[in-house]
Amino acid sequence: MLKNSSDRPLVSAVIPTRGRPDLLVCAIRSALRQTWRELEVIVVLDGPDEETVRRLAVIPDRRVRTVILPRISGGCAARNAGVRAACGEWIAFLDDDDEWLPGKIELQMDAVAQMHAWFPVITCRLIQQSSTASRVLPPRVYQPAQPVADYLFCRSGLSDPGGLMQTSTLLAARDLLLAIPFRDGLALHQDWDWIIRVAAHDGVVVTMLAKPLSIWRVEDGRATVSRSPGWQQSLAWIRGIRDLVSRRAFSSFVAVQCVWRARTSHAGLLARLGILRAFLFEGRPEWRSLLHFAAFSLVPVRLRLALRHALWSRQPAEEATPGLTLAYSRGPARASLRRTSR
Repeated sequence: MLKNSSDRPLVSAVIPTRGRPDLLVCAIRSALRQTWRELEVIVVLDGPDEETVRRLAVIPDRRVRTVILPRISGGCAARNAGVRAACGEWIAFLDDDDEWLPGKIELQMDAVAQMHAWFPVITCRLIQQSSTASRVLPPRVYQPAQPVADYLFCRSGLSDPGGLMQTSTLLAARDLLLAIPFRDGLALHQDWDWIIRVAAHDGVVVTMLAKPLSIWRVEDGRATVSRSPGWQQSLAWIRGIRDLVSRRAFSSFVAVQCVWRARTSHAGLLARLGILRAFLFEGRPEWRSLLHFAAFSLVPVRLRLALRHALWSRQPAEEATPGLTLAYSRGPARASLRRTSR
C-alpha cells in the first residue's frame, strides 16, 4: 500500500480501459505528470486484455497498479472496482482516451481545501479536441445554486451545446463513491446519472472550476457509448430518475438526446410520436426546447453539423500543453451520508 510523502492526502486516479493500449498509455502519462505528487494510478481492465497487460508492464512507475476484472462488465463496474481498490482518500476519474493537464489535481484539491461541505464534488471545464478543431467546454460554468439537471440539459439557444460534467473532470471523496457508486449495467449517460443522483444528497456540494484542466478526445472515428443510437435507453433512463429532474429539464433532454438518437437509428413514425408525447406531456416544454426538438427532428444532419462547425470555428482554438499527446433549486435530500475518513 502506498503511503503519503507529506501531509497532503493521497489521490487515486481511476482509469477504466479495454482494448486501447496506445490511448491508455497517453492517459496514464498525463496522470503521472500531475503537479500533485501524492497520487496513485489504478488501471482497471474491463475483462482479460493481454496486449494492454504487456504495455502496462513496461511503465516503470510504482504508482501504477492494475486491476483485472474476470469478465467484461462495462465502464460503471470498472470504475466501481477501481474505487474499491484505491488507497486514496480522494478519487479522480480519467477515461482511457482522455488526458489531464498537469495542474488539474492540484487545483481541484486546492478547491476542496477551501470548501466546508462534507462531500465536495469538484469538476472543471475541459478542452474538447478533435482531428480538426479544439474548443473550451462548457461555455457556461455551473453555479452551485442551480439544479444539476437543469444546468446539463436546459440550453439557452440553438448554438448552446448545454452544460457538461464529463467523467474525466470529476474528483470526489472515496467515501462518497463507496456510498453512491456508479450504477452497474448502465449503458448510457453514466456520468450524468452519477452526478445528478449524488447532488440530491445532503452534504454534497458540486463546484466547477472555470479553468479547463482536462482534454476530451471526440469525433476521430472511434465508436463510443455516448454516440450510440439507443433512444429507447435514453428515454428509459430519464424516466428512471424523473424524481431528481425538473419537468423543464426532462423535456429539454428528450428534445435533444432522444430525438437525435431516434433519427440516427431511423426510428419509425410510431417511435417518434412516442418521443413527442413524452416531450409534451411528461415534461414541461419551453420555447427553447421546442426549437431544439424541431431542429433535431427536421434539419438535415449534415446541415446541422455544418452550422455547428461554423459556429464553433469562430471560437479561438486552445493550444496543446507541451508534453501532452493531442489527437486533435436543488431538490430535497434523498438520504443522509456520513463521512468516515475526515
